[in-house]
Amino acid sequence: MRANWNLVVEKILTHANEDDLSVLFQLLLTEEERSSVSGRLQVFQTLLAGELSQRQIAADHQVSIATITRCSNYLKNMPTNQRELVKKLILD
Repeated sequence: MRANWNLVVEKILTHANEDDLSVLFQLLLTEEERSSVSGRLQVFQTLLAGELSQRQIAADHQVSIATITRCSNYLKNMPTNQRELVKKLILD
């Protein structure tokens, strides 16, 4: 079976309330995967805020330096307009 990410996005978009989304994510993701996604979101938010070093981020959010470096490199290589959209999506 080939993964169809668009189907996942479509299902997420059809559920507007937090309880429904929580059930959907519990179905689709393991506890470890949900924790990983949450940690990555926190890393992106903190990197975009630009207030902490990578070591401080690792200590505060209990994520590896490797994860922070991947997120940081991803942001650095992102086109400016996309980076601004990401800021709007996750910082507002």
